[in-house]
Amino acid sequence: MDGKNKNRLAVWILTPNGSRLAQKIRHDLPDVDGFVSSRIRGASADWHTFQNLAEDVKQTFRHYTGHIFIMSTGIVVRVIAPLIQHKTEDPAVVVVDDAGRHAISLLSGHLGGGNELTRTVAAVIGADPVITTATDVNGVPAIDVLARQKNLFIENPAAIKFVNMALLGGRPVHIHDPFNLMQDCLPNSEVLPDAYLKRYIKESGQKPAKEMDAGVVIDDVKWEMPLQALVLRPASLVAGIGCNRNTETREIKTLLEEVLAANNLAGSSLKCIASIDVKSDEAGLIELAELLKLPLVFFSAEQLNQVERIENPSQIVEKHVGVKSVCEAAAILAAQNGTLIVPKHTTRNATVAIARIGFISSGSARDIRTI
Repeated sequence: MDGKNKNRLAVWILTPNGSRLAQKIRHDLPDVDGFVSSRIRGASADWHTFQNLAEDVKQTFRHYTGHIFIMSTGIVVRVIAPLIQHKTEDPAVVVVDDAGRHAISLLSGHLGGGNELTRTVAAVIGADPVITTATDVNGVPAIDVLARQKNLFIENPAAIKFVNMALLGGRPVHIHDPFNLMQDCLPNSEVLPDAYLKRYIKESGQKPAKEMDAGVVIDDVKWEMPLQALVLRPASLVAGIGCNRNTETREIKTLLEEVLAANNLAGSSLKCIASIDVKSDEAGLIELAELLKLPLVFFSAEQLNQVERIENPSQIVEKHVGVKSVCEAAAILAAQNGTLIVPKHTTRNATVAIARIGFISSGSARDIRTI
């Protein structure tokens, strides 16, 4: 959600009773901004006042991770209906009645944290939490909640329903999880190894329905998957990048994309970009990081020279910046001394190498070039 105030909530009130409930919520929960109708007198000086609820919600809807409306559900539905986009992008919405008897999870219960926020608000004001998502009311895990807890990027949200329906029905879920991030969290899961994916998915593009009722693939490797398979990306890769001064963003970005594509790696699994500290003001790197919404990590020449597992040292780089390697060494260091899975690739002005983070379990030792 662009422009969102990270981890901040907004509480909206229309009545004096709502004001008292909102005061308690703001007192007990951190990072809550209050919005009060201009018709209510005596609001605290730090409250934002609004003349038109729908207009003010429209302006701020995507600036918060969650909204708490103390008013009727009907009002809230009419206000937020034009603003709803997708479960992966919408903020959490919780509705509390004016007497504080019920807290209702209305929007983004799983991925947006609405169910969790509902339980929290209910506990603060002594209300009954009202949660209607099927997995919650039936006491089974929801794959989108598990993905959120494990910090996994959901690449194809449309497949969530296949997995959750299988979990609700007690049917097995086929899982490919070389990092061992989730297979112990899913009941009746059946493991799919790399070789199985190669034979039945990558070559044919699909699997027989009887074999793939629902599936979960957790990997930084790109496989061609059937619709029933939910693809989750761990933040397991680091791109080490070196470049000449004033190299254009386009050249660096194109090289990075080509390296990822050639090695069948998912760009959504990139955790950060790493380089040498003398490039901390390099416009091309800074712009690339902003475009990809990734943090930049920099290392000193001394740190880079301590890395011994360099496949392609450069005498020219050592002559100019005092290190044998920038991209390979930076990738390994930023991956917490992980495995270099793609050695240095170059253009005229840029170099890129990819490392896999070492603290991810045994699967991290796979050599991507053998897949």
